[in-house]
Amino acid sequence: MSDETLPVEFTGPAAWLGCDMQVHPERWLIELGPQDIHDLEQAAHHYLSLGRDIGEITAQDFPLTHFADHLAGLRSKLIDGIGFEVLRGLPIETYSQEMAAAIFCGVGAHLGSARSQNAAGHILGHVRNVGADPNDPNTRIYQTSARQTFHTDSADIVGLLCLKEAKEGGDSLLVSVETLYNRMRALRPDLLDKLFDPLATDRRGEVPEGMKPYMTIPPLTWHGGKLTVFYQRQYIDSAQRFPEAMRLTPNHVAALDLFDTLANDPELHIQMRLRPGDMQFVYNHSQLHDRTGFTDWPDPDQRRHLFRLWLSPEGDRDLPECFKQRYGSIEIGNRGGIVTRETRLHAPLDG
Repeated sequence: MSDETLPVEFTGPAAWLGCDMQVHPERWLIELGPQDIHDLEQAAHHYLSLGRDIGEITAQDFPLTHFADHLAGLRSKLIDGIGFEVLRGLPIETYSQEMAAAIFCGVGAHLGSARSQNAAGHILGHVRNVGADPNDPNTRIYQTSARQTFHTDSADIVGLLCLKEAKEGGDSLLVSVETLYNRMRALRPDLLDKLFDPLATDRRGEVPEGMKPYMTIPPLTWHGGKLTVFYQRQYIDSAQRFPEAMRLTPNHVAALDLFDTLANDPELHIQMRLRPGDMQFVYNHSQLHDRTGFTDWPDPDQRRHLFRLWLSPEGDRDLPECFKQRYGSIEIGNRGGIVTRETRLHAPLDG
């Protein structure tokens, strides 16, 4: 970390405090009106009439009238503003799963290009508890009901559409990385410096051909005048199972512990309960997100279930070369996710 180039303190719109956002939901919570909903439904009906897979949807195939302007503003809000927004009011209970997916993927298409979330080309992820063991080093934590930790996903933007909420818990948490930086710089600048080291992050069994089973992307990078975060504490810890991975020193552990402690400070993060029909969009490069543990309903048809999108927008920031380890390409608007020449993007409704 260079004190010559990094700001002493970030003061822009992305350096928000959770306690401020909690009492000012008008900054991030948008209630959809009847005209907005009609606009989205008409665009979805149009696309579904074409008989194509939802995974192939584009902004041109999802024609909006006035709501396209809001989505253009949302893209700017994610990249250059506070970094998140929730769209509320979609009458999800009246839709088929296909209709819900068409609206969600159509909105996503206006924000950026959809990225595959696995080698099969699935652009529509399913976030639900499948009973996986959270302690298994190859388990993806979102497939359990356990408390997650603050982390980023492998895309520029992550979107969620809530279909069913849990019986108890499962709340969404967000925290500003610029705010975490400000606090750590004020408290322990020596430890903050350790977060710019290329710490190993476990791939959890998803290893591209010819690559190591872990990545060496620093938790924090300063590139192109932007502070960018890449973080999953559980995967940093589990990467220590590989003898060739860089060893975590006591100062690294102390830095990661302080980072986590600050992220979990209720003054700094915001906590929200996504309701059925809520669409949440989060900018991965400036925010960490998390989810509280939850208790599900006994009826399998009523259990917590969210759709997930990974998106790559035009007009985004440059990323450093090290991100190629995870993103493959770092080309703006065409990066993130898992895409090969043979991959055909599609949206499984029953994943």
